[in-house]
Amino acid sequence: MSAVGSLIFCTSCGNLLDASGSQKALDCKVCSASYPADTFANLKVVTQSAEDAFPSKLRMDRSVVKTSLKKDELDEGATIKEKCPKCGNEEMSYHTLQLRSADEGATVFYTCTGCGYRFRTNN
Repeated sequence: MSAVGSLIFCTSCGNLLDASGSQKALDCKVCSASYPADTFANLKVVTQSAEDAFPSKLRMDRSVVKTSLKKDELDEGATIKEKCPKCGNEEMSYHTLQLRSADEGATVFYTCTGCGYRFRTNN
């Protein structure tokens, strides 16, 4: 029997059975259940790698972060004393989103409370 790379579990208790070597039976060391080894003689293990299992430079360049936002997806945010670059109003609302990787700063979105002008900065 060749069960190299195979995972065979006891159907009674779920324990992993030792399928190494040439044995006539696979015995569970937890519940003492026994299974004939020839039952697993033609066992085939088929594996499939996940798409992100082997990252490449090209895959890493693809953005998985949502970068477009709709107005109804945004909260009004907190209000701060910040001068609007368009109309000069002294008050703006802002909120932050983590659009880049976690080790980089968040993006701050500003909205003028007077004219509605919007802009963003990366911290």
